[in-house]
Amino acid sequence: MTGRVGLGAGHWIDRWERQQERYAIDREARFTAMVDVIDHATRGVPHPLVVDLGCGPGSLAHRIMNRLPSCEVVAVDADPFLLELGRAGRPEAARYVQATIGADGWLQAVALERQPDVVATATTLHYLPAAALRDLYRELADQLTAGGVFVNGDHLPPRDPVIAALARAAVPPPAPIDDVDDWASWWAGVADDPQLGPVLAATGRAGPAVDGDHSTPVEDHVDLLLASGFRAASPVWRSGPSAVLVAVR
Repeated sequence: MTGRVGLGAGHWIDRWERQQERYAIDREARFTAMVDVIDHATRGVPHPLVVDLGCGPGSLAHRIMNRLPSCEVVAVDADPFLLELGRAGRPEAARYVQATIGADGWLQAVALERQPDVVATATTLHYLPAAALRDLYRELADQLTAGGVFVNGDHLPPRDPVIAALARAAVPPPAPIDDVDDWASWWAGVADDPQLGPVLAATGRAGPAVDGDHSTPVEDHVDLLLASGFRAASPVWRSGPSAVLVAVR
């Protein structure tokens, strides 16, 4: 199927990147902070294994490999079309695997050959409610190497509602740009594309196991991580309600 995506992949990946900037506050700065953490955490490891959860078309994986070419990245997503787009447009960035994060047997589908040194995820886990996060964090704690690191870049608001409101006021979401896709128009554009439309029709779309934006407070994430076997957890970067949360196994 990847061959059918062809040269159109780069165009639609570029449009994906711009579309995502409508929703993620300081997205590029957040990615940079995540890769900085991964770089520091894997120093001294000859060929680190990084698992990228909710990879889409390889946005984070691409940035990791640009900085850390010695890494092996396994990129996981539920959506078959976005994975095809990543395989076609960024084949060097990762091994792309379809699995629904948090669903029964999802780790077996990923088929890791060794323990990961880092599990990273960007703008993905807000789909999961607290109970599903707890189960996922227990699985990740069991998988990571001793001293391994979990890195989550997402909308991670403070728990206190007054502080959360102040965080939103301090760094409001970016203003929409007229010629930049939103979520719906990006998918509609792909469907209308003569080359990629048939690929989308053939692969279909698949979302997370649980839909919705739960916006679990960052303090709740920390509590869940510590209760799941991580020895330390804390946000290390923040821009308004957007944050990078790190936990150490």
